[in-house]
Formats: sequence, structure tokens, C-alpha cells
Amino acid sequence: MLLERTSETALVQEALHAAADGRSSLLLFAGPLGIGRSTWLRELPALLTDQDADVMRANAAVMEQDFVLGVVRQLFDSLHLAVSGDGASGTSLGEDVLADDLLPAGEDDPEAPLDAVLPALRALLARLGRERPLLILVDDLQWADTWSLRCLAYLAGRPQGLRAVLVCTLRDGDARARHPLVCEVTDAATQVIRPAPLSPAATGQLVRAQFGENGEPEFITACHQASGGNPVILCSLLHASAAAGLRPTAAHARTAAAQRPAPLRERLADCLRAQTPPVRHLAAALAILGEQSDFGLAARLAGLDMIGAFGALRILHRLGLLLGEDTPVFVHPVVQDAAEADMTIAERGQWHGRAAVLLHEAGHPAEEIAAQVIAAAAPGDGWSTAVLCTAADAALRRGAPREAARFLRHALLDSPEQGTDRARLLIDLAAAEKAYDSSACERHTAQAMALLDTPHDRAAAALRISPGYVSTVSPSALNILRQAAADLGSPDRLTGPERDLALRLEARLSHSARQDPAELARSVALLRGRPGDPAVGSGAERELLAVLLHAATLSGRLPAYEAARQAGRILERVPATGSGAPPVLPLLAPVFAGADEVDALGDWLADREQHRSRSGAGPEPLLQAERAMVSLARGRFAHARDHAERAFEHAVAGRPGNVATAVTVLAAVALETGDTALGERVRTEGGGQRAAGNLAATTMLRLMDAQLEAQRGEPDRALDTVLACGRQLEASGWRNPVLFPWRPRAIRLLHRRGDLDSARALAEEEYTQARIWGAPVAIGRAQRLRGRLRGDSEGTALLRDAVEVLRGSANELELARALRALARALREGAEVQKLLSESVALAMPCGVPWQEEADRPGAPGLPGPPTEPALTPTEARVTALAADGLTNQEIATELKVGSRVVEKHLTNSYRKLGISGRPQLRSLRRGARKASEGS
Repeated sequence: MLLERTSETALVQEALHAAADGRSSLLLFAGPLGIGRSTWLRELPALLTDQDADVMRANAAVMEQDFVLGVVRQLFDSLHLAVSGDGASGTSLGEDVLADDLLPAGEDDPEAPLDAVLPALRALLARLGRERPLLILVDDLQWADTWSLRCLAYLAGRPQGLRAVLVCTLRDGDARARHPLVCEVTDAATQVIRPAPLSPAATGQLVRAQFGENGEPEFITACHQASGGNPVILCSLLHASAAAGLRPTAAHARTAAAQRPAPLRERLADCLRAQTPPVRHLAAALAILGEQSDFGLAARLAGLDMIGAFGALRILHRLGLLLGEDTPVFVHPVVQDAAEADMTIAERGQWHGRAAVLLHEAGHPAEEIAAQVIAAAAPGDGWSTAVLCTAADAALRRGAPREAARFLRHALLDSPEQGTDRARLLIDLAAAEKAYDSSACERHTAQAMALLDTPHDRAAAALRISPGYVSTVSPSALNILRQAAADLGSPDRLTGPERDLALRLEARLSHSARQDPAELARSVALLRGRPGDPAVGSGAERELLAVLLHAATLSGRLPAYEAARQAGRILERVPATGSGAPPVLPLLAPVFAGADEVDALGDWLADREQHRSRSGAGPEPLLQAERAMVSLARGRFAHARDHAERAFEHAVAGRPGNVATAVTVLAAVALETGDTALGERVRTEGGGQRAAGNLAATTMLRLMDAQLEAQRGEPDRALDTVLACGRQLEASGWRNPVLFPWRPRAIRLLHRRGDLDSARALAEEEYTQARIWGAPVAIGRAQRLRGRLRGDSEGTALLRDAVEVLRGSANELELARALRALARALREGAEVQKLLSESVALAMPCGVPWQEEADRPGAPGLPGPPTEPALTPTEARVTALAADGLTNQEIATELKVGSRVVEKHLTNSYRKLGISGRPQLRSLRRGARKASEGS
């Protein structure tokens, strides 16, 4: 397809009309490589609407520059063929017009004089043009042989009486285009035509022609920008994309634009081969350095002074290979391939080696230098290893561990096979690999430890392995930790740095055995047996204490208030404004949540998030998971879901070790809200599979399975699943009733089946465990269950006790449930209305709709998760403003959203709250305020 060349064709048409009146002309069609000169010239006769002319054409070629009068021969031979073939030319001289008749006897002699033939040639052309004008087409003038150039220059300088239009194409930037005879021809041009790149509209037409369907705007835009509208580059990209099976859709836009077709690369390489050494060398330097380096460095690498370099740069731009005249950036990555096409592997390595030296001397960033060192694929100098290590540190700081590992692996190639230097490289490599390849991390750590001489160094190396506080530690990693701990000795017999190392090793080994009841019991004994508070002065002491508190919380065998107090002592020593996620935080969050004491942790997490936001730091998935735990402990499900989903999204896309924690909290949200769709999402997006081996995550997932089974009408199967979870938790010593509330779910299912004796027995077990642990939310919930199961005056007394206990809990939703249960037990009276009003006041901020029977799915008299999803934070904000009397438009102005958005949020909120409009919403708010004042 020849697109958007109508104006250029019109100029030739006008020139032919002038030639018919005796005014000859020379038109020069010039442009960069691939702009479509040859295609336009080839199709030109067919494009002319009024072609009353004889056509003579010739195509100059690089390989035919030594062929005497080769272009002139082609011109006359083309006219002869046209006449002898079908008589289409219309000339009366046809078969007698042969180039051989014009050539002197010594035609093969480069020194043969042309002075005699030039006037005869002009006279012959004048005779040929008497009846009809001549259209003389010469493609790639810059490659024409010298003798033909002399003829064309002679004709161009004497146009009178010829009745001819000479159209020549010229590739900008080519070295031969600056030949004096070429310049003599081009200087005589009556008009220079420079075609513009193709427009996006033309790109769309080519896309449809290539793929047989219209391209999506994103695809067309990507291809147009990648090619710059250059027809050859564009068509090559489209052809390669179609051959690769791509379709012209937005999803394939980036892939299509990044195609690097081999035929295009070879054509560009041929173009560069025809250039002078300075141009070729500068192109190679730009290809080696990439887009980041400055032009002065590229000039030095190419061995050019600045004058020569700028001259070469202008030629590359005129060839159409650069984005701009002063921009040393290739128009497309395929040009880089072409610039390197003729390099051998050894030559390419030498170029990269010189580039590394120049970058190092110029003080460029270590990562730029390291990339050249690696590409050189040759032994480096003494400074290269240091550069690679510095580059690895920089890559780790910007969150690119794989890039850091690549630098360090290359550094290992130049390091000795033994010694501490190699050990340090292996340790750094393991530190980078632990973010994405735990087995490689452990392997290289073990190799490093074998090269280290002292127990101190070996212990420090072992601690570079991921601590495993949010993931499972492999058996090989445990062996490394045990070996290091055995070499170092007991912390009680050590001081200073060695003691800190021993404490950290003890912490990690203890935490790895957290599913061993004996280890949990040992942790509780250590906490109870020490006189006074454990030391928290050093990071190692805080790490060990956090592990012991976490174990005691899982077991539920230490008083909750004591666990929270000790955790608070640790948190006070961990600044929220510090850099990097504190390693003990994943251990402390369950302690605070399980102890029903989350205010201090909630404030700390909020401060940390504000600090990270102000500093421009990226997302911290574990921070979101811990905020979700705090919201769950407060009964704020909407906020919990928001944080948990963000944690899950980042964890699934990022570090594998964070997935288990994110799965645990998101599954807990799905359980509490009864959101089966959310539960399915946890599994379908790979969370379940990637969290395998983590008891907390797998327990939540199995409880979620039980919930789905109950909803499908399989209560017996659901009960078996819940009881199996309970047995596994009990066998592991995990008895905390707050973190793992499996008994309330089993009680609900037993009651639904009519097995009240078993339900009451489980309720008593729950109450006993809650009393041992002592968290208000656990005791209050257990009392509520016991009271609902009895249903008599003693049951009412239990419900009253539940209310009183839960008033000291952070979980407002559990208190709301106890208040509602007590109101149902009392049935009537002024106290009932007060209890219900207070219940609503507490439930509304949690986003729970108190519809009739909403808190007990199919089990009379027993509480359960709400059947409606909780209010989102935005819905809660909108309903609060509406209850205060603001109109939809006023709310929209306040929240900076559209009024239709406000209307949508209100509609969803009314449905969830079980009300029909603003009057009931205001009644709920008034009742909530009265209840709040009364309490």
C-alpha cells in the first residue's frame, strides 16, 4: 500500500504538463532510509492520472557502481523494452534506440572520453521527447556509476528543449550522497520533495491490510510511536507481529512495538556497512552504551573527537536512525541490533570492556558499569569486583534482588575459590536470593560457612537466611542454623556480639518449632520462670522475647494481659519511623490481637504508614496485613477487608514469604463476614497453594471450606471439617480461643443438628480455655455462647456477664452481639430497647446490618456471621454525612465525588442496613447517640 503520497505525485503531474509546453525540470525525492522513496518511484507512472509521457527508468545499486554507464544503459533499455514488448511507449524511434549506439568504442575503459557522447545523448533525448514528454526515473541516485552521473549532470544543467521530467530519489545521510557529481545533479533540482512520515490514520490502514481487521487504538498508537511513522519499520513490525500470531489488540500493543524483525535488522545493517568508519563506530558505541550514557562518552568510546562525533551524529539522524538531530537515541531497538550485527563475540566483549573502563573513569553509577562488565564476558580488573558489589547493593535498595544476584554471580567468577572474600560474596548473594529463591539462598549460605574460620562469622552468615517469621523454614535451613548455634554455644556463656548472634539463632530455632507442644511449653516456662521482666535492650533480646511471646500466645497458656504488656515493652523500642519492616512485627501483631489489646499497635502502625507516605516509600504488604489484624480485633470488618486485600495483592505479586500472613488475615475476614466470593478469590489467585505448610493459613482456609459446606446444605460434613481443624490445632498445642475460634463454629453446627449436649460441652471447653488465656473478647464470647445455649434465667445471667466483660474489650462487634443476645433473652421492657439501641450504635461503625435473623444462618438462637457484606469505609462515611442531614450534592462536594456516586453508595448502604431511606437512617443515628450517652 502506498499511502499519503498524493501531494508528491501531484507535483510530478504538474511538472509533466510543464514539460509538454517545453519547460523541463528535475525533481529530487529525498528522505531517510525506509521513508518509501523506491516504492513511490516504482508506482509513480500508475499513480499519474494524466500520463501522456514515455517512461525511462533505472535503479542504481551499490554493486554496480563500477559498471560504465550502467544507469544510462538501464534508462534506454527500459524504453526499448517498452516499445519492443507491446508498443505502449508510442515513440517512432523505439527499436532503434539502444544505449550501445551512443557509447564510444572504448566503453569499458574508465578513462574513455564522454565529451563526444554527451551532446549526442542530449540530442537523442530531445528527439525522443518531440511527440510526448519523457518521464525519466532514477532510483537511489547516490549509488549511480560515475559516468552516468556525468551524463545526468550534463542533462540537468541543459534542460532547454528536452521536454523531459527527471525524477531522482536520494537517501539522506549516505556517504555517496556527498559525491561532487551527485551534488551537481541535486543542486540543479528545480524542486526537492521530502515526504513526511505516515500519520496514525495511515498506520491504521496498514494494520487493517496486514491483519484483515481493524486495530484497536492502543495497538495502532504503539506501532506508530515505535516506528515513528517510517513505512519500512512500521511494515516490518506489523509483518513480524502477524507472523508471531499476535492480533491488533491493546493486549498485544507493547509486544508488537517491541518486535525486532531479522529482515529489518539486516537492511539497517546493510545501510550502516555503506557508511564511513566514524559513522559506523559511533553507531556501535551508542549500541554498546544504550540510552543512559551521555554523547561525550559515546564519542570517546568510538574514538572520535567532538567535531567528528557531531558530524557522524548528524549523518545517523539524516539516515533516519535517531530520534532527533541532537538526540543520540536510536529510533527503535532493532537499530541497536543492526549496529552490533557485524561484531564477533570477541569484538563485542572488547567494546563492552572499554565502555566499562570509560564509565568507571567518568564516575558513572555502579549499576551502569556493572552491566558493561557483565556484558564484556571477560575477567575483570581489580576494581570490577568492587563495582559489581556496589551495584548489587544499589539494586537491593531499589527492590531488584534478581538484578543484584546477577551482579554478584559475575563477581564470583573473578573471585578465588577459597577464602573470606569469596565467602562474603556468597553471603551477599544469599541475601539477595532469599527474596525469591530460598533453596539457592540456603545453598550459597552453606558454601560460605564452609569457607569461614570463626564461629562468629559462621553464625552471622547463617542469620542471613530469612528468619522464617512469616514463612516456613526448610529442613536444610534448620540444619544450617543448628550447626551455627552449636558452634557458637549457649547465649548464657557468651557476651557482646557473640551473645546477640546466639540469641537470634535461638529465636529462629525456637520459632521454627512453634508447632511442637513441647517447644510452646518451654517458651511459657521461660517467660514465667524469669525473675523480673526479660531484657529488651538489644535487638537480639527483643527478637527472642517476641518469639517466646508469640509461642505463649499460640498456646494460650500465659495471661493475655502479661503477653500484651511484654509485647508493649518491645514495641516501645521499635521506632515507627525506622527504615525497613521490623523483623519482630509479624510476631507481635498476633500477640496484641489475641490479647484483645490493639490500641498501642494500631497507633504504631498508623504512625508508620504516615511516615512511609511522607517519605515516598512503596507499599509494605506486612504492614497492611497487621492493620487488618487490628481492624478484625476491633470488629471493623470493612477496614479489615480493605487492608487485607491490599496485603494479599502485594504478597501474591511480590515476595512469596508474605503470602501466608496475607492469606490468613484475608481468609479470617471472609469467615467473619460470610463472604464466600472473597474466600474463593483467596484460593483461585494461588493463595491457598502458596500458603501450604503454614498452620495458621491452612486452618483458616479449612474453616472457610466448612463455611461453604454449611451453605451448600452439608452441615455434617462442615462439622467434620471444623472438628478436624480443632484436633490439628490441639495436637500442635495451639489453643488460643481468640486467634482460632473453631469451637464457636462447631457449636453452631452442633446446635443446628440438634445435638445440644455436645454443643454445651464444647461451650464449656471454650469458656475454660478463655479463662486460662484471660482476654475479654474470648471470655465474653464464651459466656454469650453458654447463655444462648441455656435459654433460662441462668442463661440470661451469663449473657449479662458477657456484656459486662465485653465492655472491656476492643471488639465492639462482639459487645454488640452480646447486647443483642441479652435483649432477645429479656424479650420486652425498657431495658430491651436500650440494649438494642446500644447494639445498633456499636454495629453501625463496624458496617454490620442488624436485620432480623441476620446474625444466625439457619441456626435458631445462635449467633453467626452476617449474611450481608459489611459497609465499606466510603459507604460508612456517606451514611454518616447523610444521617447528619447533608444532601446528596453536599456530600458529593465534601467527598469530592459525583452526586451519582453518592446515590449509589447510599442505595447499597440502605440495603445492607435493612432500611429504606434517610428517616430510618436518622433514627438509627439518634438511637446510637442516646445509647452512647447512656453507657
